[in-house]
Amino acid sequence: MSGQENSGIDSPEDSQVYSLAIDGMGGDKGPEVVVAGLNIAADRHRNMRILLIGDESKLLPLLAANPKAAAICTILHTEQSVPMDMKPTAALRLRQSSLRLGMDVVANGQAKGVVSAGNSGAMLALAKIVVKTMPGVSRPAMAAVSPTVKGDLVALDLGANVSCDWRNLVEFAVMGDIFAKTVLGLPAPRIGLLNVGSEDQKGDEKLRIASEVLRESPLADQFAGFVEGYDFTSGKVDVVVTDGFSGNVALKAGEGVMKMATALLRQVFSRNLISRLGYLLVRPGLERMKEWLDPRRYNGAVFVGLNGVVVKSHGGTDAEGFACAVDVAMDMVTHNFNASIRERLEHMTALMAQRQSHES
Repeated sequence: MSGQENSGIDSPEDSQVYSLAIDGMGGDKGPEVVVAGLNIAADRHRNMRILLIGDESKLLPLLAANPKAAAICTILHTEQSVPMDMKPTAALRLRQSSLRLGMDVVANGQAKGVVSAGNSGAMLALAKIVVKTMPGVSRPAMAAVSPTVKGDLVALDLGANVSCDWRNLVEFAVMGDIFAKTVLGLPAPRIGLLNVGSEDQKGDEKLRIASEVLRESPLADQFAGFVEGYDFTSGKVDVVVTDGFSGNVALKAGEGVMKMATALLRQVFSRNLISRLGYLLVRPGLERMKEWLDPRRYNGAVFVGLNGVVVKSHGGTDAEGFACAVDVAMDMVTHNFNASIRERLEHMTALMAQRQSHES
C-alpha cells in the first residue's frame, strides 16, 4: 500500500500490524507538529510503520513536505477529532474521532500502541473503555520520566487516580520497575514510596501496608523505603511511587520551579553590562544545563496497566518533543513492556491476596 493511500482498516491490504497508531489531529498545534515529529522519528526507527489517523486533506500536503514521514505512514481518514477542551463523556460519543480510532486499532490488534497529543481526560477515558485495563491490574496509572542530579527518574501516578489504596501503590511499583527497565535501561531500578518522611512510622496505613508488601515481594532488594518530595530530583531512587493527587501536585510544582528559575536567570544576566559579560563566561555551562533540562527530552507520559501501549504527548510540544513521545512508545513496543508487567504481577498476586485476606 502506498504511504499516502487510505484503504480502510478492514481491507486485506491493511492486514499488517502497525508499530503505532498516531492521532494526527491531537494537540494545540495540530497535524503540523505531528507529521514533522514523525519525520524526525523516522530516522531513529527505520522499521517503524505508522497508521496516521486524521483528515487526509490536511495530512497529505504535510506528508508531501515531510518525505521521511510519508515513507512510513498510511493514512486512515476521518474528519472527526476531539477538541482539547471537550469533556471525556462527550469524547466517548465521537466514535469516529481520530483519538477513538487510534484506541480501536490497538484494541483489535492492528497497532501495538497509540500516541496522541490530544485531550488528556478523553484519552484516559477512551483507553480504559476501549483498550481496557490489563488483567491483574486494578487501575492504570500515568507514568513519565523526569531529570534528577544523577540521571533520570520514573514517577507514577501523575494524575490518573486521585486517591489510591495500598494495592494500587504496589501495582504502580511493579509497573514503574518495568517502565524504568524498558525506557531507562536500568537492570534493577531503586524504588521509593512518596511519604511525608523517610521513617518507617511516618504516613498513613495504606503507605505502611504497601511498604510491608514490597519488602516481602520479589522487588524487596530494589525497594528503598519511603522517600520525600525532594527525592524527585535527588537521585536517591530511580522510581517514585505515589497516588495521582500527590504526583500531579509534585509534577506541576516542579514545572513551576523550572519556569521561575529560568525567569530569575534572565533577570540576573540582563541587569547591567557586568552581568551580561558574566553571562558570556558561564554561557557554555548554562547551555548544557538547558539541554539537560529540556522538557522535550521528557515528553511522553504513558498510561501503564492497559492492554496496549498508550502514550500521551504534551499538547503544546514541538516536533522534537513529539518525536520523543514516539521514541517512548517504540521502546515499550520493542521491549514487550506489557508482557513483562503480566509476568511480574503473576509473582505478586499470591502475596497481595494473602495480605488482603489478612486485612479482611
